Amino acid sequence: MTALNKYDRLEATGLWRATPDGQRREVVVSIGDATLVISDLNDRALTHWSLAAVERGPMVGGGAVFHPDGDPDETLELSPENAEMIDAIETLRLAVARARPRPGRLRWLGAAVSVSAVAALAFLWLPGALVDHAVRVVPPVKEVEIGNALLARIERVSGPPCATAEARPALAALAGRTGAARVVILPGGVREALALPGGTVALNRALVEDFEAPEVAAGYVLAELERAGGAPPLRAVLEHAGTPATATLLTTGTLPPSSLDAFAEDQLANPAPPPAPSDLIAAFAAASIHSTAYARARDISGEETLALIEANPMAGAEAVPIMPDRDWLQLQAICDG
Repeated sequence: MTALNKYDRLEATGLWRATPDGQRREVVVSIGDATLVISDLNDRALTHWSLAAVERGPMVGGGAVFHPDGDPDETLELSPENAEMIDAIETLRLAVARARPRPGRLRWLGAAVSVSAVAALAFLWLPGALVDHAVRVVPPVKEVEIGNALLARIERVSGPPCATAEARPALAALAGRTGAARVVILPGGVREALALPGGTVALNRALVEDFEAPEVAAGYVLAELERAGGAPPLRAVLEHAGTPATATLLTTGTLPPSSLDAFAEDQLANPAPPPAPSDLIAAFAAASIHSTAYARARDISGEETLALIEANPMAGAEAVPIMPDRDWLQLQAICDG
C-alpha cells in the first residue's frame, strides 16, 4: 500500500498502558504492515494493533489517545510533539478502513439490483402474461358479456342496431355462412365493420344498402373474423385497458366502464387495417364465397385489391347463394323499418 510505504520509517515515543490500573510505560511507536507496532525502549515488541481497528479517543490538549477498537482500556498517548505520527495514524487507519469490503453496501447494492430486476420483470413481462392468462381463462359467456357491453357503448354514437322481423333470416344466414356468432347492422358509428369479443360482428348499414349482392357484407364479416383469429378482440380490449383493468377482470369478473368507453372510442376513431390477402383468400375459400365483390367494394379500381381479384378461390365455380334474394332485399331495408 502506497500510504504504508510513505510512513514505514516513521517512529515516535509515547505512553502505553495495557489496563486502566496498569502503569504507563514509555514506548516506541512505529508503522508496520497494516499494523501499529508498540515496542519498549529495548526494541522488543509489546503489542501490535491493526490500523483498521485503531480508534481515537478524547484527549485534552494537542495530543491524541488511541486504543484498539472495542478495548478502550488499553491506550496509547502521543504528545503534541508527535503530530506527524498522529497524522500518519489517522491517515493510515482511514485508508485501511476504506479499502475493506463493505458488506452492508454490497447487501444494499444487491438488494437494489434485485428490486430493479423484479420491477423490470413486472413492467415488461407481467402485462403480457396477465393478458395471456385472462384470454385463456375468461369463459365464453363472460366474453360475450364484454362484447355486448362494448356494443352498448358504440350504440351511444351509432344508435341501436337496425332490426326487423323480416330481416332476421338474412342476418342468421350471413352469420352462418361466415362463421360469426352474430351479425348486427348499425345505422352509423362504425366505418365498415368491427368484430367484438364473443363473436359478434357489427356492420355499417352501407354494406347492405349500397351493394347488389350479399358477398360484400359477407366479405367484410370474413375479414373481421380473420383479423380476430390472429388478434382476438378480447385480447385487444385487455391490451388497450392495461394491467390494472385486466387484474380487475380476473378478480371481480368485470372490466371498469372507463376501459370499455376508451376502447370503443379508439376502435371507432382508428379502424384496423384488413388482413393479408393470402389469409383472406383462404377464408373466402373456406366459406365458398367469391372474393371479387368484396375486393371491388374496398377499391373500385381493383389496384389495391388485385390479389383478391386474381386469386378468387371461387373463380369459374358457381357458389351456393348466401341467402335467397327475398331475404337479401329484406336485409337491405333493415334500417328503414
